[in-house]
Amino acid sequence: MRAVVLDFFGTLTDPGVEAGRRDAAAVTAAALGVPAEAFWTAMGTSFTERITGRLGGTRAVLAEMARRCGAEPGPASLDAAVAAHRTGAVPLWRPRPAALDVLKTLRGRGLRLAVLSDCGAELCQGWAGTAYAPLVDATVFSWEEGARKPDPRLYATAARRLGVAPGECWYVGDGGSREHQGARAAGMRPVLVTNAGYPGAGAHRDDPDSYVPADTVDDLADLPLLLEAHG
Repeated sequence: MRAVVLDFFGTLTDPGVEAGRRDAAAVTAAALGVPAEAFWTAMGTSFTERITGRLGGTRAVLAEMARRCGAEPGPASLDAAVAAHRTGAVPLWRPRPAALDVLKTLRGRGLRLAVLSDCGAELCQGWAGTAYAPLVDATVFSWEEGARKPDPRLYATAARRLGVAPGECWYVGDGGSREHQGARAAGMRPVLVTNAGYPGAGAHRDDPDSYVPADTVDDLADLPLLLEAHG
């Protein structure tokens, strides 16, 4: 095995911050002048459209969400909403304890690293400024690729950008978006991060995976030991 492809949200990021999504969305909704609950629903039902770029960037997405809530915000309101939305996204990127150390450990063993994430424009545009960026060799973001997990093209792209065959890759994730089914179909070896120490974290994952890989860890901090045990 020459590489590790990792999910982002709930795998590299702190699952404990996921509960903050709703509060952050309420701030954006207030800037748009729409009810928080209606905005939350609109965001949830448009997940696939948003993360595959079908609705455009942040400003276009928020304008469309407002329209679906029955509002037509002016330029100033949209400016405020974009700023609020981007500000609210950043805390959700906070590394989980030991995440950066795990990446450093894996790199120190000579493994190539990629992040494959179902995400919106905000992460794509803010990635270079994160603490993860210097530790990762390649990224595959759904918003940029126009597809979401478990689309096989995403896994193939990750392997190609790492310069390895899919069969030489571990795939590590917390089980959203049927990602482990996709990894297995692509020829990668999947590892489930159960997040046992974060009850309820899985509720924030879209389209959870019914397939449970043979290899599991309760926390990302346990990953280096698992990979070492399997050579």
